[in-house]
Amino acid sequence: MKKTIKIALAALVLCSGLAIQVSAKNKVEPRYLFGFSASFADSTVYFTDIQKVDSSWIDSKTKFLLGRDEYAGQLKRYFASQNNPNRTCVVFFDKDIKKAEKKLRKLKEIYTVKAKGGYDVKYLTKSDFEFAPVYMGLDEEEEQAETIKKEKEKKEKEKKEKKENKSKSRDGRGKGPRRG
Repeated sequence: MKKTIKIALAALVLCSGLAIQVSAKNKVEPRYLFGFSASFADSTVYFTDIQKVDSSWIDSKTKFLLGRDEYAGQLKRYFASQNNPNRTCVVFFDKDIKKAEKKLRKLKEIYTVKAKGGYDVKYLTKSDFEFAPVYMGLDEEEEQAETIKKEKEKKEKEKKEKKENKSKSRDGRGKGPRRG
């Protein structure tokens, strides 16, 4: 019995967490991004310059950058195009450039000072690689489908209201007092 209650409670918490995540509004704000790439096959690591992306999609509740996987994918595709596939790519971001610079400095320190020369560190300038904004809103097809769905729901609601009004008028409840 207790196990069933725990499972039900866990399911409830999970569902409410998903509902909160879905209901969060996304907004477009500038963010400062930089990328990092490493490979298990060699000791070369890459850092990109810090770049300002003006139209980054942000989760308004968590302030987290949406589409991080797509930004990392851009960097991964860049390396694949340079005949350097199978690299692990990560994107770091911040709203404030000073904080982004601090994150970059800490990460560089790990691979230079603390690593004691164990890595070949290379840098990609903005002319080598530049992040492209990632659109996280609805695309045209999704917007059209959403509009059609809303219109259909509206028509069904109107149809239901008409049906209810008809049944009320047949019963005599929908009219005013009867006079005889």
